[in-house]
Amino acid sequence: MPVYNEGAAVESVVTSWTSVLDGLAIDYEFRIYDDGSTDATGLRLEALAARLPRLCVTRQSNRGHGPTVLRGYAEAGGRWIFQTDSDDEIPADAFADLWPRRRDADVVIGVRTGRTSDAARRALTWGAAAVVRCLYGRSVADVNVPFRLMRTDALRRMLPRVPADTFAPNVILSGLFARDRLTWIEVPVPARPRATGRTSLFGWNVWKAAARAARQTVGVAVRERLGRAAP
Repeated sequence: MPVYNEGAAVESVVTSWTSVLDGLAIDYEFRIYDDGSTDATGLRLEALAARLPRLCVTRQSNRGHGPTVLRGYAEAGGRWIFQTDSDDEIPADAFADLWPRRRDADVVIGVRTGRTSDAARRALTWGAAAVVRCLYGRSVADVNVPFRLMRTDALRRMLPRVPADTFAPNVILSGLFARDRLTWIEVPVPARPRATGRTSLFGWNVWKAAARAARQTVGVAVRERLGRAAP
């Protein structure tokens, strides 16, 4: 879970997740990366880590969401790796619908339902899926959803092919799922507006971010066809 300036909500988000995971009797490590927060997020995470033995908090200078997600993927252990965001858009209890399905596929993907977003974001979501389908032949329905359970050995094979500075690594990984012929299952999960704060992507920034993500996704697809790994 990457976190940036979520001091107002991070305690409730983390405790809701630990409650769900403990309730499912999973042997887990909960890795949280504070990506250079400038509010009280870091202090609140450290207090949580002092009383939650399965919580591992890493604080770093600001790298951005994509590089932070990739760091988490590289450092996580276990047979399965799950990624979610800290904005609580998808409630923790929805994980209970994904976890049992892992026996049937390499990847279990949440597909957001009931999501409220403006026309620009809906267009970008559709466009990202269309780009992945065009480049890789097929696509999961929600290519950038931050609610995905992945078999670790499969994910490890893909990570070296994703540049470290990738803005939206989950989009590229969604394409590589198809490229590597992984099996996946899509599970509907509820989406809701964030309770506090706001996304860093709004206005013109949304379109600039989409262009950057599309450019990087195309770059990886070209390298895949040429048989080269990302640097």
